[in-house]
Amino acid sequence: MNTGAKKMLSLILLIAGVALMIVSLAMDFGGSQSGARGPMLVIGIIAFFVGLYLFPTMKHHRKIIYFIFLFPLLFTFIVTVIIPLALGICYSFTDWTGIRFNQVVGLQNYTTMFSDPAFIWSILITFIFVVLNMILINLVGFLLALLCTSGIKGGGFFRASYFLPNLIGGIVLGYIWQFVFSNVIIGLTNNISWLAQTKTALFAIVVVYIWQYGGYIMLIYITGLTQIPGDVLEAARIDGANPTQTLFQVKIPMIASTITICTFLTLTSAFKQFDVNMALTNGAGSVPSFLGNYLSNGTQMLALNIYNTAISKNNYALGQAKAVFFFIILAVVSLIQVRVSNKKEVEL
Repeated sequence: MNTGAKKMLSLILLIAGVALMIVSLAMDFGGSQSGARGPMLVIGIIAFFVGLYLFPTMKHHRKIIYFIFLFPLLFTFIVTVIIPLALGICYSFTDWTGIRFNQVVGLQNYTTMFSDPAFIWSILITFIFVVLNMILINLVGFLLALLCTSGIKGGGFFRASYFLPNLIGGIVLGYIWQFVFSNVIIGLTNNISWLAQTKTALFAIVVVYIWQYGGYIMLIYITGLTQIPGDVLEAARIDGANPTQTLFQVKIPMIASTITICTFLTLTSAFKQFDVNMALTNGAGSVPSFLGNYLSNGTQMLALNIYNTAISKNNYALGQAKAVFFFIILAVVSLIQVRVSNKKEVEL
């Protein structure tokens, strides 16, 4: 097939593919019940990419092939992340019921959100929880990594044992520790469960989360520590550096990028904490006075607050507004953390 015929066939397939996709999507949005919508969409996509593949331009042909192979992942990301995010932002300005909306209410959901003391409290304890976990999980994970890379006998067993809690689902983990706090540890605290009071309940959630996530962070630190060149450590030893000096002046600076990764992971994961919070306390806990109000959701963190607003209280529009605000907080804090950590890497 000569170049002209190949180009003509390619254009026909491209046009036919785009036309089929547009028609199938129009039928879908128009409420058509025709069973031809799905096959038309699939045939249109295939025709479009075959047309791209056959297009006779050597200059951009490799880029076209790359795009074809990346398209399934890009399409999935757009459909499952970008489009829902855009729709969620739009729904937060409406009276959306989870199925449809009747009118645009502007900033009403956001003003309602910030006038709710329970939501403000959830933001506050979420930040407290995040700060505690960022510090403690990274400290515990790093210490466990040092232990497992110190040449101790049974190092593989210890690695597997420390990582095992991460394999347990958060809901199951929460119920296991609920039993522990209410039946086992209660004898050490004057027969008062840790989950009975807001302060100790929040500390209990921190303990459980560290127990679950510390082993995962440990493995990342182990990877960083084992990649430190042996001749660097040997040079430090020959120069007379003791173990403490080697740790702070050689090992930690050389795993700065690993610290950045672990800090980012613990930050984002702690912010999104939901399952352990739900299973362990379900947000219960009394706060006698906060902004002049009595609160009964003393351990309800931000993700659980959003879930309860949308699902339990059936207020999807307000829940979506809270979710948008949550996304903004997480994005801003994550960007700041990565920027600060990158600067520290350069200094180290």
